[in-house]
Amino acid sequence: MTQPALNGTRILAFTQLGAGPYGMSLLGDLGAEIIKVEDPLTGGDEARNVPPYADDGDSLYFQSLNRNARSITLNLRVDAGRRLLARLAKKCDAVYANPRGDLPSKLGLDYANLKDVNPRIVCCSLTGYGRSGPRHAEPAYDYMLQGIAGYMSVTGDSDNPPTKAGVSIIDFAGGIMSALGLTVGLLRARETGLGGDVDVSLLDTAISMLNYLACWNLTHGAEPQRLADSAHPSLVPAQNFPTSDGYIVIMCMKEKFWQRLATRMERPDLADDPRFETLAARYENRELLVPLLKAEFAKLTTSQWIERLRGYVPCAPVNNVSAAMQDEQVLHREMVVEYEHETFGTLRQVGSPLKIMDTTPVYGPASRLGADTDAILRDLLKMSDEEIQTLRSEKAI
Repeated sequence: MTQPALNGTRILAFTQLGAGPYGMSLLGDLGAEIIKVEDPLTGGDEARNVPPYADDGDSLYFQSLNRNARSITLNLRVDAGRRLLARLAKKCDAVYANPRGDLPSKLGLDYANLKDVNPRIVCCSLTGYGRSGPRHAEPAYDYMLQGIAGYMSVTGDSDNPPTKAGVSIIDFAGGIMSALGLTVGLLRARETGLGGDVDVSLLDTAISMLNYLACWNLTHGAEPQRLADSAHPSLVPAQNFPTSDGYIVIMCMKEKFWQRLATRMERPDLADDPRFETLAARYENRELLVPLLKAEFAKLTTSQWIERLRGYVPCAPVNNVSAAMQDEQVLHREMVVEYEHETFGTLRQVGSPLKIMDTTPVYGPASRLGADTDAILRDLLKMSDEEIQTLRSEKAI
């Protein structure tokens, strides 16, 4: 068994709430040392107190996003705190932050402020709107971004109001994008000896994921709409169908799958019908075809349809979270992991989605607020107890 892929990589992470911590947790799972920096005057990351399941400055919400992170407190409002930042940055490969877009430079968390102490430092910021532009100084959160980026306009049933996704998809995608950007910056620094700034925003990430919908709009002026049954905007049938006891998702992304669906449904007449024989024909006659399919799917349970279609037609049950966590493929892929936590006991959560040959992900709880401050200052900066106490008296930590 080899060392974790990012073993030896040290990141000073000024993270809070969802997006930034998620990105850093992905790198921490792969062996990176994540030193989470928190404000000693505010009680640290507000995620520590997010209900439900919160207790004395820790919560399951916080643990789910910050596993493996060590915690150090640092007050950048005072000179001693800013000097300590420089000393820490000298010993790190990267500084990562997810504040408003105007704050990285103001707080001294960008390359311009740190390159003199460490020319190889990679300074990655994940902000709501980016570090430039008319909105750069505004705060932004996932719900807001789902609105401004058009996601809500295409999510939900056609008869219902615009709807957000059930999970914080833009926060998580932004975390992934920033982890990717930071990793690219680290690779370049190792090749060239020079670090630099990596500027990632939630809005840019969200807009990039509009992808083909944006292309249709920009090229032909098409305005995507919400469709009934979570239907695909151009492929038919590709949507949810009610069964006798729940819902099933059918995705006929290729002609062969439509032919197989009609066969397994014992309705070869549908495949032979000229109104439905091609992708284009089914798209034009969606309103005729879908009711016919709904009538068929209503005859059996979801599990009966899965048994009949699995291996022939792309399909899946519409699970609740409990069922998803018990799915045989999820369990086989080790996507449910557990480890011990001093307050919550056996803590069970999702595993790393990144599988790298001959390496095992690292899983452990996030530290309590400031729990590692003294150890990090002693081990990394060789500070004495007297020096550490002086920093406390100066309110730097």
